[in-house]
Amino acid sequence: MLSTLFRLPTLMILLLGSLHAMAEPLAEIQTSEGLIVVDLNSEKAPNSVANFIRYAKEGHYAGTIFHRVIAGFMIQGGGLDTNFEPKPTHPPIRNEADNGLTNATGTIAMARTSDPHSASDQFFINVANNASLNFSERSSTGWGYTVFGRVIKGMDVVQRIAIMPTDGGDAPFQNILIQSVTIKE
Repeated sequence: MLSTLFRLPTLMILLLGSLHAMAEPLAEIQTSEGLIVVDLNSEKAPNSVANFIRYAKEGHYAGTIFHRVIAGFMIQGGGLDTNFEPKPTHPPIRNEADNGLTNATGTIAMARTSDPHSASDQFFINVANNASLNFSERSSTGWGYTVFGRVIKGMDVVQRIAIMPTDGGDAPFQNILIQSVTIKE
């Protein structure tokens, strides 16, 4: 009995260590409006998470802006500098929107063109449940947008950005700067 009691703490330490090793990476997005922390889901969206981490570790996101802001919908950034010039990108990645994750409030997803497999550096954070952006089928109109994480801190910052005044289009009057993206693994 006594030997079992001494083994129990060791087992708990091993179990807790294993759980920590399985933890998903976090992304700290420091913006001119405050900090947003995102829990990245590398289990469900491994290529999108690896792509995002690659850009972050290269310093690509530093000095980019949230260039598209739509209240009640989403905020988009990561690809344009303060002059609205696109930054150079790596080749696009394959769409992973069929991963079971949905474009719910507070999730982060890959932005893309009308080509379902065109996502590169730009991402967006949903400020509403956007079911119309979810995967429905493997077709040009049904692929949806790949969700690869969720905001766990700073949703107030996201909401504040989402209601910034825009130019009549979707571009905010003032630059909303992404100062850095740091990955915590």
